[in-house]
Amino acid sequence: MVDLEPVTADAGRLRQVYGCFPSGVTAVCALEGDEPVGIAASSFTSVSMEPGLVSVCVQNSSTTWPRLRGRRRLGISVLAEEQDRACRQLALKTGDRFAGVDWSASGDGAVFVHGAVAWLDCSIHSEVAAGDHAIVLLAVHALRAEPERAPLVFHASRFRQLAAV
Repeated sequence: MVDLEPVTADAGRLRQVYGCFPSGVTAVCALEGDEPVGIAASSFTSVSMEPGLVSVCVQNSSTTWPRLRGRRRLGISVLAEEQDRACRQLALKTGDRFAGVDWSASGDGAVFVHGAVAWLDCSIHSEVAAGDHAIVLLAVHALRAEPERAPLVFHASRFRQLAAV
């Protein structure tokens, strides 16, 4: 038998348990005027093949998500294993998140981080309130992948590398 402990108000313990599940890390970015705006998100997942849908979860307290929400297109960049510095930069609360991060934009305003392992050009399909986050479903319009390269992995509050077995 597995002995479980009840969920308490200790968010740290819940975060620790959630951290047992490894995830890739994405950059969700768009142009606002001529400037890139973006966030790092480790809650990215595929949702549907027909139609092509993916999702990200965004904190309700985010001051960047309201700026991204109104953009016509969002670029999703699945970060590569050597992009931990770019991820930390994109996760900053203040300052220039794109300092030292190479990027380019599509004609529709989606911003893509260079050196990623995959890119998706998306628009918002729907948004669902979910506790202290919003689940954002994104329709995929165009994509590119370099599957032979390894992604950045986040596990137990650390960046890790995949190992072939």
